[in-house]
Amino acid sequence: VTWQDGWPLVGEVDLELADLPWELTAPQPSPVRDDFDAAELQPFWISLRDRPAELVDAKERDGWLTLRARGGSLDEPDVVFVGRRQQHLAFAARTLVDAGAGSGGLAVRLDERNHYAVESTPDGTVRVVARIGTVRAVVAERALPAGPLVLSVRTGPAPEPHDSRKGPDSLVFAVGTPDGATSDLASLDGRYLSTEVAGGFTGRVVGLYAAEGTVCFDWFDYEPLPLP
Repeated sequence: VTWQDGWPLVGEVDLELADLPWELTAPQPSPVRDDFDAAELQPFWISLRDRPAELVDAKERDGWLTLRARGGSLDEPDVVFVGRRQQHLAFAARTLVDAGAGSGGLAVRLDERNHYAVESTPDGTVRVVARIGTVRAVVAERALPAGPLVLSVRTGPAPEPHDSRKGPDSLVFAVGTPDGATSDLASLDGRYLSTEVAGGFTGRVVGLYAAEGTVCFDWFDYEPLPLP
């Protein structure tokens, strides 16, 4: 591109690729599990606007990711959140969370006004929170013994009847104990987290957040699922 009289002028395109001074290699797929053993987060993790080191720390607790809250919830533009993009039409994500000193958990987020989350609190209460536009509601809640818990979300088929008012999928939130027992809490319509309904252009991001105090995460899994 060259500039003439303040306007860009596109030149001829050379269809022959010159030899590069470095070797081209295919990118490695992201791992299913991140154990947070490294001192820095892997490149596939993204955050909102900034990522202050004092609020997102992979060094303080060995093998855990520590998040310190700023703002009160996912509704706030400065919420402490790290996530990875939903890369598949169907997926499952899980994390082991220790919310003994705060509240936080696992979220599927489009933006501040459109997100779903399963959240753990210090007393063992687990709740599923849905934010759609101007409405925020707790759609499920369960009391469990205090301690680390496995929070998960997976995609499922679109709610019936499957027509233009539904879909493209459902998002099923669940809670489990470290010994493997899992229980579904809520299934929510995925259309409200689609750009066709909610607008925007970034697409869904699934990840971890802190709403109050300090929340620690031992590991995070993300894997594709067969289409229903």
